[in-house]
Amino acid sequence: MRGRGNACSSGAPAVSWRPATWHPRLDMGRLHCPRSSTSHRNLPHLFLFFLFVGPFNCLASYSRATELLYSLNEGLPAGVLIGSLAEDLRLVPRAAERQDPQSRPPERTGAEWNPPLSFSLASRGLSGQYVTLDNRSGELHTSAQEIDREALCLEGGGGAAWGGSVAISSPSSDSCLLLLDVLVLPQEYFRFVKVKIAIRDINDNAPQFPVSQISVWVPENAPVNTRLAIEHPAVDPDIGTNGVQTYRLLDYHGMFTLDVEENENGERTPYLIVMGALDRETQDQYVSIIIAEDGGSPPLLGSATLTIGISDINDNCPLFADSQINVTVYGNATVGTPIAAVQAVDRDLGTNAQITYSYSQKVPQASKDLFHLDENTGVIKLFSKIGGSVLQMHKLTILANGPGCIPAVITALVYIIKVIFRPPEIVPRYIANEIDGVVYLKELEPVSTPIAFFTIRDPEGKYKVNCYLDGEGPFRLSPYKPYNNEYLLETTKLMDYELQQFYEIAVVAWNSEGFHVKRVIKVQLLDDNDNAPIFLQPLIELTIEENNAPNAFLTKFLGPDAPSYFSLDSVTGILTVSTQLDREEKEKYRYTVRAVDCGKPPRESVATVALTVLDKNDNSPRFINKDFSFFVPENFPGYGEIGIISVTDADAGRNGWVALSVVNQSDIFVIDTGKGMLRAKVSLDREQQSSYTLWVEAVDGGEPALSSTAKITILLLDINDNPPLVLFPQSNMSYLLVLPSTLPGSPVTEVYAVDKDTGMNAVIAYSIIGRRGPRPESFRIDPKTGNITLEEALMQTDYGLHRLLVKVSDHGYPEPLHSTVMVNLFVNDTVSNESYIENLLRKEPEINIEEKEPQVSIELTHRKVESASCMPTLVALSVISLGSITLVTGMGIYICLRKGRKKHPRGNENLEVQIPLKGKIDLHMRERKPMDISNI
Repeated sequence: MRGRGNACSSGAPAVSWRPATWHPRLDMGRLHCPRSSTSHRNLPHLFLFFLFVGPFNCLASYSRATELLYSLNEGLPAGVLIGSLAEDLRLVPRAAERQDPQSRPPERTGAEWNPPLSFSLASRGLSGQYVTLDNRSGELHTSAQEIDREALCLEGGGGAAWGGSVAISSPSSDSCLLLLDVLVLPQEYFRFVKVKIAIRDINDNAPQFPVSQISVWVPENAPVNTRLAIEHPAVDPDIGTNGVQTYRLLDYHGMFTLDVEENENGERTPYLIVMGALDRETQDQYVSIIIAEDGGSPPLLGSATLTIGISDINDNCPLFADSQINVTVYGNATVGTPIAAVQAVDRDLGTNAQITYSYSQKVPQASKDLFHLDENTGVIKLFSKIGGSVLQMHKLTILANGPGCIPAVITALVYIIKVIFRPPEIVPRYIANEIDGVVYLKELEPVSTPIAFFTIRDPEGKYKVNCYLDGEGPFRLSPYKPYNNEYLLETTKLMDYELQQFYEIAVVAWNSEGFHVKRVIKVQLLDDNDNAPIFLQPLIELTIEENNAPNAFLTKFLGPDAPSYFSLDSVTGILTVSTQLDREEKEKYRYTVRAVDCGKPPRESVATVALTVLDKNDNSPRFINKDFSFFVPENFPGYGEIGIISVTDADAGRNGWVALSVVNQSDIFVIDTGKGMLRAKVSLDREQQSSYTLWVEAVDGGEPALSSTAKITILLLDINDNPPLVLFPQSNMSYLLVLPSTLPGSPVTEVYAVDKDTGMNAVIAYSIIGRRGPRPESFRIDPKTGNITLEEALMQTDYGLHRLLVKVSDHGYPEPLHSTVMVNLFVNDTVSNESYIENLLRKEPEINIEEKEPQVSIELTHRKVESASCMPTLVALSVISLGSITLVTGMGIYICLRKGRKKHPRGNENLEVQIPLKGKIDLHMRERKPMDISNI
């Protein structure tokens, strides 16, 4: 359904129009020659007037422009009627007016236009893809390509020029227009129509959040009613009420709620509102689903996960689990030995939970000097050797300090137990190279290489001392004979620097009283050049994308051997390429690299590098020809093969895959992507359109895709599929009055026909194939022009009706086509009884057919008027008018001179002269209207 008016209703598209001023074509009629000499002198002036008025009418037709506005919903299927241009331009009556003739405006009906009206799009751009225009009826329908308002008119889109190539959105956000330029032809009815189609939004898009996970952080001390904006609000391509209207949470956890605020631009932002007291230490995170809802019917929803994180504040202080610990230390304890550790806990996070430890000012300085407290770990170590005068009990008050907090307090009571026995002694004497307690050995030292001697003794001299080796490694500690209390440390097997470079062992001595002494020995291996460089794999396969940046990194090797366009750092082994690589020029590279170490003697190894250059979409599809031309006979069957469009792409894989499509005229032509075969969807008629110009686009499969276009010209070859069309006489029932005084050789009338074909198919020949009457052989027809002339003088016996059956035939191949028409000539002084003549015309004539082909030289007829522009019309009109002036002036002078010498027997009748027959017959002559032809 289609509604008209100045406003668009919600249920149907609306159309607004302005009636255009119509300039009817000029119809040439008959000229009357009065008897006065003054009228003879004015006759040329009258033709000069028509000569100059005609061109201005042609030029004025270009000023007729009209605008039409339609509206429709997006997403409609193909074939939905948008509007009828013929009706809305008032070129034909509307449906209601056709049912009620009284309401019909004075315009013509579609059948009265001759030649018929033709509607076409001036340009088939983006807008033309969504509509189809019936060339004859002027009805505008939706096409198979569905209209998506959001894809056509993005918010904030700018304007566009006319031409049917761009969709625009006007300054109001709910207006989206398709612009079309429509031409109404032929030239004598020409109009230029601007069509605007407003696309109305429907709720075909659900709200969508730009991210699937949304995070909001709330301080745990946030007061109730705190408002926090939720970033990344949902978006909806729809507009108005179809856009996002509200938000809600799937689970509020009893702690939150949502509010929505709208700004001046109509954008809605959700806000999270705190409804209860928060405590990060109790729950540090809340997870819910936020839902956005539009205002459609039914509404559409979009959702995202909303994570509400509770950020920490410094609302907790350090705490000790106990208030006091007891520690026992022996008087012979080694300096640096940990004796205790204190640890406090702060439930906050990060810097809010940092704790430092310190002694209270109440702790005596002597205790602080004896026991060291680590301020970060809370570990207490023996800081100096315990002497005989040291107090046996120390009270250490320790504070745990946090930022902005009152320190937590714990007391450590340290009891010292004095020992009267001295521990065993271990005295080392190193054989291997030793520096600062570290022994250095070469990895290739033989088995049983001595490292050091150790003397074990008891200072008291009355206890037995034993010793052993503690730790893992290829070492052994054994008594050295014949000495007592002497032990030798040596290796037990070959050592490998590549497996382990460092060892730590200890010699432990203890006496019968249970006292233990430990001496730590650190062993560091020194590397020998006993290994050649090793590549991880003998064949190293690399890839790099073509068009790389210069000096692009490839890999790291340890040897300098590569092609000239590759660069290898001899120190780091980093291999780079110094120039851009082109896969289309060379795809694979293969060479060897050598890695050499700096040992003595040096060692080396070799590996093979295989480099593959990956394809990049850097080549556009290329057509074999820039322009393609195809010659196709008209009436070519639908989906027949017109020709192959060849295209190549130098890239590989998907980058080299090419898809072909018809940019314009896609409603008529289609192309097979696989074969590149161009086809026409429908049968083509040369008489409607003789040639087509297409643009074919080739798009590859790369990211981003590259494309190119080619021009295709399709020329339709004419087929003799149209018989000649007789335009005059208009009916077999029309007749013409021939005066008996007509002189032999005078033209009487003509048969006027046209042929829509071209070339030989449009060459027309005229012949009389049947005659009936008193003496019908008195008339002959010119086979080329169709002019009928009187051959012999008419006599008294020749009065009456003469009927000539004229055959109009073309020279088409392989079979000529023809039409026939009856020419009725009534020989008499006047028409006194029209009903008598009409009765004669109604009777079926008995005419013998004389099949005699006319002998005529073959030349192209110029009766078919094809006007491509106003300039040919001006030239033709000027030439015809000038010829007409000359011919009619001469005839007028001749007739008037004869009148001065001889009066017509029926002098009371008006003299009528027909405009020259060749191309000047009034095609709108009424049937049965007699015409006098006289030679006086």
